[in-house]
Amino acid sequence: MSITWNDNAPIYRQLRDRVVAMILDGVLKQGDALPSVRQVAADFQLNPITVSKAYQELVDEQLVEKRRGLGMYVSEGAHKALLQSEREHFLREEWPMLYARLKRMGLDLKTLMDHAQSNQDEKPAGAKS
Repeated sequence: MSITWNDNAPIYRQLRDRVVAMILDGVLKQGDALPSVRQVAADFQLNPITVSKAYQELVDEQLVEKRRGLGMYVSEGAHKALLQSEREHFLREEWPMLYARLKRMGLDLKTLMDHAQSNQDEKPAGAKS
């Protein structure tokens, strides 16, 4: 997990968001163990309390479960729950501003889809999408 911290949000929140992204991207799957608090703290030179706070948020959201003596694991249904909440957040918070900007620029769905398709077609063989 490679992370660049920014000053716009607390580090524990950025770490929590990174784990969420890993679950959404399928890097962490249901039942997978999260790296230990100590390991993450050492790898990224963080205070273990910061890592614990990020992990606790994930537990509070029922995305991760603590298994006493074993560590933290991605909860059953975490991906599905995250996908639903992320979609709702996007549609409620991000889409209205994005849609207004697209309208101001005179861009419609067909133009966007055509552009996306032409970019896909131009990628060299073996390139990741």
